Amino acid sequence: MIDTDMRQYLRGLPVFTGELPVFDASGVPAEPETLFAEWLAGAVEGGVREPHAMTLSTVGTDGLPNARVLILKNVDAGGWQFAGHAASPKGRELDRHPAAALTFHWPTQARQIRVRGRVRPEPAERSAADFLARPAGSRAEAALGRQSRPLTDRGTLDRALAQARERLDADPGFVAPEWTLYTLTADEVEFWQGDKDRKHHRLRYARSTAGWTHELLWP
Repeated sequence: MIDTDMRQYLRGLPVFTGELPVFDASGVPAEPETLFAEWLAGAVEGGVREPHAMTLSTVGTDGLPNARVLILKNVDAGGWQFAGHAASPKGRELDRHPAAALTFHWPTQARQIRVRGRVRPEPAERSAADFLARPAGSRAEAALGRQSRPLTDRGTLDRALAQARERLDADPGFVAPEWTLYTLTADEVEFWQGDKDRKHHRLRYARSTAGWTHELLWP
């Protein structure tokens, strides 16, 4: 229990501790996906936990922003991929407003990556392949198709998951019909490197008809 003023407590918490990476924006690659791969490899080598975890932000059905953390499935010239149940809140939101933002945050390296763009569902066969590649427990949970619905008690969840596991054991090729692999086609990608003196580095890539351009931004 915090027994002090919250404002002062928060202001007293340390930021940008430890040794931070050096970022030289003068020789960056032409495509943001290449720089992302370089930063991701650096995060893995630096011991960042779950560096492929990202915040997916969508527009809620009420017009307000909605966010949750997911795992990045792939990134290449075709886009940034993640997966989810089409009947879940995020699935319904993407169906209604097919655009989103992704945010990666690696605090120990004081790095952020922000991605914005339009989202499209992949064909059924690619979504099925993603579903079948998931661990058994993840497939069982996804097969329920009840994400974000009210839950009366944990026992109900345990029984439903046990039944789903039995179904998957009996039919290893079962695929939840509404499981969907999504691809975000980026229009903007920003790389942010924190600096202890607050002279943060910000590099923004923007897509144009001729390809990618990039520029520095004020902190």
